[in-house]
Amino acid sequence: MLAGKRILLIVSGGIAAYKTLDLVRRLRERGVELRSILTAGGARFVTPLSLAALSESKVYSDLFSLTDENEMGHIRLSREADLIVVAPASADILAKMANGFADDLATTVLLAADKPILVAPAMNHRMWRHPATRENMTVLERRGVVPVGPEEGAMACGEHGLGRMSEPADILAAIERHFAGAAPLSGLRALVTSGPTFEPIDPVRFIANRSSGRQGHAIAAALARAGASTVLISGPSAEAVPAGVEVHQVETAEQMLAACLAALPADIAVCAAAVSDWRPARAATQKLKKSAEKPAPTLDLTTNPDILKALAGEKKRRPRLVIGFAAETERLIESARAKRKDKGCDWIVANDVSPGQGVFGGDRNTVHLLTAAGVESWPSMSKAEVAERLVERIAAKLVK
Repeated sequence: MLAGKRILLIVSGGIAAYKTLDLVRRLRERGVELRSILTAGGARFVTPLSLAALSESKVYSDLFSLTDENEMGHIRLSREADLIVVAPASADILAKMANGFADDLATTVLLAADKPILVAPAMNHRMWRHPATRENMTVLERRGVVPVGPEEGAMACGEHGLGRMSEPADILAAIERHFAGAAPLSGLRALVTSGPTFEPIDPVRFIANRSSGRQGHAIAAALARAGASTVLISGPSAEAVPAGVEVHQVETAEQMLAACLAALPADIAVCAAAVSDWRPARAATQKLKKSAEKPAPTLDLTTNPDILKALAGEKKRRPRLVIGFAAETERLIESARAKRKDKGCDWIVANDVSPGQGVFGGDRNTVHLLTAAGVESWPSMSKAEVAERLVERIAAKLVK
């Protein structure tokens, strides 16, 4: 698949640059024609000689080299590539990409690029979660830049969190998906629910859960990349809006159901949202006051609508494939089987959300896909990888 493909690799500053050398080796083994740009920061972690030796090609770094300008130029460096890969992508280079800076060869090439760009972010977890970085990533994804990772784990600074560069094998897989070029779900319409719902108790308080929306958003992004016209119905979430996805923001379960029904017809429905099962029967119009003289108020709860069951039970507009999620803390497979039967959906993706699993708010997931054919257990992987594999299964089911 990759033989003869031309990739421009940009290596920015970060300890993760050492892993990029392994990526270079893997790409060359598959026949990729590599050109590399090494930033000044990147050169602090890997040498031009090691990068040149593994890539079997000259390494570029100087924007003002007259020889390089005469032979190729920063415009040709980007134009002659089929894909540009930035690995590692530091917080600095992501900020420059988002804001159009061009103060060295790498950022000048990126600003001049008219080719697809894939980035593998790598930084301290606080830097990754900083509002500036999150906003920069949102901007880049809206422009079509495709992120791979980052992953959660131990960092060179001795801390632990989300910010590690994805492993070379995962970046390679993303590159291969890009060059697969197929849009197997082109012409199909997909509906995805994601995130929690907030059910108001009064104007200040609400009933909610720990869902971040990361898995649902990743599924919506993967469906869009596979060519599906994708609508994402999201509860409150801090996740970036996926590129190429139509998003409707809601808060309550009733609002989410209304938005889902309004989005029909659809060929695919993936209900990944963690919808609150109950809501207060009557939300107070004023903030409830705590008083030493009065007992704590009693909440009268009523059952929320069942969105998965409603979509699976649609008589005239039922999607061809309805997929639900079962987040359980015990008897995972048994509970998921019962849920699939009760809801009337086609597939259930079951995952263990017990304390200590790190699923809610985390970047990894271990799931089991339950279909009429049985149970397919997947190894632990990133939520982005879960999304890609699920979309592969969807395409295999619907596209003949």
